[in-house]
Amino acid sequence: MKNYLFLLIFACSSVLSAQVGGISAYEFLNLPNSATVAGMGGHHIALMDDDLSLATRNPSLLNPLMHQRAAISHAFHPAGISNSSLAYGHHSDKLKLTFQGGLQYASYGGDLVRRDNTGRDIGTFSASDFALHAGVARSFDNRLSIGANLKVVSSQLAGYNSIGLGMDLAVHYKDTSGLFGITFLARNAGRQISKYDDASGFEPLPFELQIGINKQLRYLPFRFSVIYRYLDRWNVLFDDPDTENESIFLAFGEEETQRGPGAVLVDNLARHIVLNGELMIGKNRNLRLRVGYNHGLRRELSLTDFRSGAGYTFGFAFRTKRFSVAYGRTTYHLGGGVNQLGLDFGLGKR
Repeated sequence: MKNYLFLLIFACSSVLSAQVGGISAYEFLNLPNSATVAGMGGHHIALMDDDLSLATRNPSLLNPLMHQRAAISHAFHPAGISNSSLAYGHHSDKLKLTFQGGLQYASYGGDLVRRDNTGRDIGTFSASDFALHAGVARSFDNRLSIGANLKVVSSQLAGYNSIGLGMDLAVHYKDTSGLFGITFLARNAGRQISKYDDASGFEPLPFELQIGINKQLRYLPFRFSVIYRYLDRWNVLFDDPDTENESIFLAFGEEETQRGPGAVLVDNLARHIVLNGELMIGKNRNLRLRVGYNHGLRRELSLTDFRSGAGYTFGFAFRTKRFSVAYGRTTYHLGGGVNQLGLDFGLGKR
């Protein structure tokens, strides 16, 4: 067992690099791949149940309950932009392994206007991204699970193409009661195989180390998660001089004020954390109400003069033994939010 853990930690550290959104290729990989993830703050990595869509992000969550289950999700972004995902799971008793395979796809439109340096309309172009992924996980003593995803990523932007190869590595542990789980995840480790053009250099994948815990209350049908992002990078602040330094004009001159180091530290720490919760209603807990809060998303997308719901998410799911229907909503801007629908269903006998 110790050998497995050592290999996982070594593999994660060998590809460790400091990367945050906006400085890497294939950022669509960070979009919520399901309505469940969308309704839970955009990140939900520490819950192990029969929801196959969660294993797309964290392969160590693959388990026998996902045998012959399929998951489909579609998000409706503004301006005709959309992202979709689908996955299928299979468990082998003989090998004691659970497998999954799927596709994540993002379309930015096929009628985008192309203009020259003078602003003249010279036609239209299309842009899209997709990732094919395959994963496997092995459980030890029904408490510790280790998994990996392999991804082939492709991007097409106005006639320019790029291909990348990535991997997710993860380990998940749950206690004997099943009420507590903790996970360690290395996402999108890999590199670009082919560049968009010869003039540009190789770009990194949106690599990220995460740790998360999930806790279900013993006497209340409620569970919550705390996810800490960017274990590989402490400073995730955007250096915006308009917010870091502000001037106040007084009658006797000008006084410059700055945020204190304590405020900067707390803000930076909070940007690493995603919180979410799920209330399960009914005798069989069929109806589930979900909320989430992503402070990093709120700070990056909030406006100075207006309040918005950026960073807040919510959703719900109705589950039966055979299928599950889910809805999630994420707010990015004042113009509205992104609605995401998901369907998870079993194909075999139940």
